[in-house]
Formats: sequence, C-alpha cells, structure tokens
Amino acid sequence: MDRDLNTLERQIIELQIEHRDLDYLIDRLSGEAGHDELQLRRLKKRRLKLKDAITLLQLQLEPDVPA
Repeated sequence: MDRDLNTLERQIIELQIEHRDLDYLIDRLSGEAGHDELQLRRLKKRRLKLKDAITLLQLQLEPDVPA
C-alpha cells in the first residue's frame, strides 16, 4: 500500500512539473507576435488534460469522505 502511495505521489509530481513547463511555454508563445494559434490551442488542451489527470490522482490519494 505504501509503495502505491509513493507511486501516485511521484506521478502527481511529474505531471505537475510538465503542467508548469506547459504554462511557461504557453505564456512565451502567446507573447510572441505571429504565434501559431493551432500549436497554442494544442498546448492548452494538453495542459488541461494534465490538470484533469493530476486531479484524478490526487483524489485517489485522499481517503473517502462520507457525504
């Protein structure tokens, strides 16, 4: 069980790093004149998928809370 938690935490950290890198790249690209809109949309879509994946993994780490 402990090994599973470490694996989940490691995955979350790796995804958070990739998300942060995409943030930086998107900011730089959108600041450039004549930037590629299609590439920017793809990067934003990838960033959103990463955020969703991070959220799902974080929910797996948290114990179930009774409603």
